[in-house]
Amino acid sequence: MDQQPAQVSNGPQQAASTAPRSWKAAIGYVVAAACLVWVFHDVRFHELFRDIEAMNWWLVALAVGFDILSYLCQGWRWSLLLHPKGRLSVLRATQAIYAGLFVNEILPMRIGEVLRIYLASRWLTVDFTTIVSSVLVERLFDAIWLALAAAVTILIVPLPRYLMDAEKLLAVIVLAALALFVYLVMKKRPVLPAEISRHGFRSGLLRITGNLSSGIRDIGRSRYMYESLGVSGLFLIFQVLAFWLVMWAYGLRLSFWQGTVVVLILHLGTMIPSAPSNIGTYQFFTVVGLTQFGVEKTTATGFSVVVFLILTIPLWILGIFAFGRAGLTMRQLRTDLPRWGKRRGEEVASS
Repeated sequence: MDQQPAQVSNGPQQAASTAPRSWKAAIGYVVAAACLVWVFHDVRFHELFRDIEAMNWWLVALAVGFDILSYLCQGWRWSLLLHPKGRLSVLRATQAIYAGLFVNEILPMRIGEVLRIYLASRWLTVDFTTIVSSVLVERLFDAIWLALAAAVTILIVPLPRYLMDAEKLLAVIVLAALALFVYLVMKKRPVLPAEISRHGFRSGLLRITGNLSSGIRDIGRSRYMYESLGVSGLFLIFQVLAFWLVMWAYGLRLSFWQGTVVVLILHLGTMIPSAPSNIGTYQFFTVVGLTQFGVEKTTATGFSVVVFLILTIPLWILGIFAFGRAGLTMRQLRTDLPRWGKRRGEEVASS
């Protein structure tokens, strides 16, 4: 990791730069608190965790195994998407993902996404916009599989009207994003005008967007693109299996497709700004999903806490290990990562 002496920043400028970030983090905490108030309102606290004693811990162990497999699939997919620019092994890609997930668990604003981009950029010695392109394609593939899974579950499981409307909205968004992806892949590589070589915000912005579209085009024309799309399906299937097995271990005998609906609601709901670890929103949308299928709220609330801990504690353990193996410390993260982002922006603007 690059080491540079710390620089003393101007107080008012630093406050101005961190104010928007602080407001966003504050909104996330408010949302989390409101969700937790609703989740624990009107529950019978003396019955909250009564089902833990009868849990099937063999199923819990199997669920944790599938959850780890899902992140290995994410690492495999990311390695494939990065292949046009360099070879990042599946284990290295998974390490970066776990390190980023660990940081997301303890810091707001999903800083972990920036961290894993930083690690991949450092290991591959490529421009950060190349890595950002691969992350954007990841999000597209996730959305495609979420939309497909939602479409199948609608045919099998009767759902409320608002969930069907949400699926239609998701399908429209996915189709629009897919059309943009195809356009960027099919269009010729643009020749940047001469004025782009000059310094300035406009030149830097045009260069960044040009690099992003170029990275997406290279991924779309790679022979690994379809394989990575298929692996994205495995990523979602393993996550659903992990959650559904914890449901069965807890004694909630819902079908696999009903469990899929709950996971889809959880995935879509936790996209909104929230506190670290998605505390609050995770419990809220788990309870919302389960109560759609007749699970009593006290039982659903107890399960929302239990499944959160079962699937998050292994993530913390592996995330701490991955974070340490990358040679990182929290102090370095708070000082070097913003400095790295600033340097990369200055390099793009001046190159």
